[in-house]
Amino acid sequence: MRGRLHQLCWWKGATQAPVLAEEGVLEASFTGRSLSSTLAHGFESLENGLMVLALGLMLILPLAESILRRFFGIGIVGSAIFVQHLVLYVGMLGSVIAARRGRLLSISFVTNYLKDGWKTAATVYANSFAVVIACYLVIASIQFIIAKYTGGDTLIQGVPLWPILLILPFGFALVAGRTFLQVSSSWTTRGVAFLVITAMLIISIVVAPKSLTLPAIAGLLLASVLGAPIFTVLGGAAMILFWGNGQPIAMVPINHYRLTVDSTLPIIPLFTLVGYLLAESGAASRLLVIFQTIFARMRGGAAIVTTVVCALFTAFTGASGVTILALGGLLMPILISSRYSQRNALGLLTGAGSLGLLFPPSLPPILYAVVATTIGAEITIGSIFLAGLVPGTLLLVLTWWWGVRSDPSRHRQEKPAGSTAVKALLKAKWELILPIVALVSLFSGIATPVEAAAFTALYALIIEVCVYGDLKFFRDVPRVMVECGLLVGGVLLILGVAMGFTDFLFTASVPERLVEWAKGYIHSKWVFIIALNVFLLIVGCLMDIYSAIVVVAPLIIPLGMEFGIDPLHLAIIFLANMELGFLTPPVGMNLFLSAYRFNTPMSEVIRSVLPILIVLFVGVLLISYVPFLTTALPHLFQAMGR
Repeated sequence: MRGRLHQLCWWKGATQAPVLAEEGVLEASFTGRSLSSTLAHGFESLENGLMVLALGLMLILPLAESILRRFFGIGIVGSAIFVQHLVLYVGMLGSVIAARRGRLLSISFVTNYLKDGWKTAATVYANSFAVVIACYLVIASIQFIIAKYTGGDTLIQGVPLWPILLILPFGFALVAGRTFLQVSSSWTTRGVAFLVITAMLIISIVVAPKSLTLPAIAGLLLASVLGAPIFTVLGGAAMILFWGNGQPIAMVPINHYRLTVDSTLPIIPLFTLVGYLLAESGAASRLLVIFQTIFARMRGGAAIVTTVVCALFTAFTGASGVTILALGGLLMPILISSRYSQRNALGLLTGAGSLGLLFPPSLPPILYAVVATTIGAEITIGSIFLAGLVPGTLLLVLTWWWGVRSDPSRHRQEKPAGSTAVKALLKAKWELILPIVALVSLFSGIATPVEAAAFTALYALIIEVCVYGDLKFFRDVPRVMVECGLLVGGVLLILGVAMGFTDFLFTASVPERLVEWAKGYIHSKWVFIIALNVFLLIVGCLMDIYSAIVVVAPLIIPLGMEFGIDPLHLAIIFLANMELGFLTPPVGMNLFLSAYRFNTPMSEVIRSVLPILIVLFVGVLLISYVPFLTTALPHLFQAMGR
């Protein structure tokens, strides 16, 4: 919005330029402004265009490979490897666009309570630290590329790898520049930030690493509290610890590269694209009519509609924030018109926003399976989705129960005519088929997971552009793809640098030490599970779910194995607690998003969500202490497969 407003103001000024020039007024300054604005606009268009190209190729190549392989017995040489490296490009381009728009994810709320000079000082410090970390990520990436160049590493067919990797230093450099510009619109404040950045860089060069490690970690934690982006905290911690132990900081971009080119990771941007296509079209309204028609005569029908629609959208986007922001305006009036109090409606919408994270094709289970596989746990994407179906349904039903119970007047809507219900079903039939398309292609074995995701994305694109016409191919689809890439890029930036931090923890034998500590103090599997729930609840409200998966999951998986917990059961315990963490004060992400979306004080949002938080916590305890809920379906399908 800010970029568009900037462009609008520039074009308005351009129409007055000849008059000003004739009078000899502001000619030079206008020329400078127009040139810089034109260059900035051109650069932004280039970034957006490259994002659309990368996502488009990621969609087309797996489908072309599948068709050629099945019908002609041939394939595209290196297609899979190329698609994997497109994820790297989508991730870096998305993080650059996120930095450009000031949307790099952070979890600080302290700056909301600071005023004037204090707030400016906090922003200068936090962003300056982020710029320094991004600069060192540039240096570390260059070291990584030099190693690949000297080693003669190739991509496919003798194509050298090192030019492909240039996106890393260029991307981190642009993130650094955009983060610097986010300090303030005042060049005086930016000048102060530049001096702070210069001082930090000089200190890091002059002072010995071991002497600077603890002060640097303390400074990093302060920057985190004051609003530095999450990638700064995790990537900075990793580089400081590697640096202080005399190890190369290039380990951070190395791990970033290893994660982003994982063979299953293209699923994430493709399924996210599906969710964004639905969110940006009229799908929500059509589905809403159907569920309202079905549940109109039931007590708490509006609450059931809310939970079902939210769960569906969260499953496809993998981001509860998108659900609250996209659907809040549609669902809140429905709840209020059904005589729910403002507080109960707010609590239900905030709580329902995280429902669906355990259902396919949600992104967190996919990422957990990828991370677990890298450390030797035998978890497949299909098995983790099967394990999450019953627990996810349990949390959904508990939310229904709370919503029905909160209906104050046993309000009934007039029963719709049968013809109305049929019309609603027929109108949304293509979108109702979408989950079936995703599930069949994902679990049937007729396609690889990446091909299944690409086919689902193509199906969503066709129905929203060609069938319903809600989106225009050349006007809307590129915009949706850029928004999708922004979210994916922000997430992958965090995940990539978090892998570096995880690598340091393994280098320092932290998991082994945790196992030894737990064995010394905890002697019961059930005591361990309750301790694990408390720990994960804290993690869930302090960290976003994606960085928690990369950093925390590798630490608890060995602990779970030591206490004899089924890896799939442990995975669902972890994800269910993370889902609950979205609602946990003081920094649960859904709390902030609801406060922003509904223009409500944070204290009121917290009060509204406490009842449903308690209800869902009961559900998490049931999931934790009744393993059958998680393991029954995977074991059944495994037995049928034999």
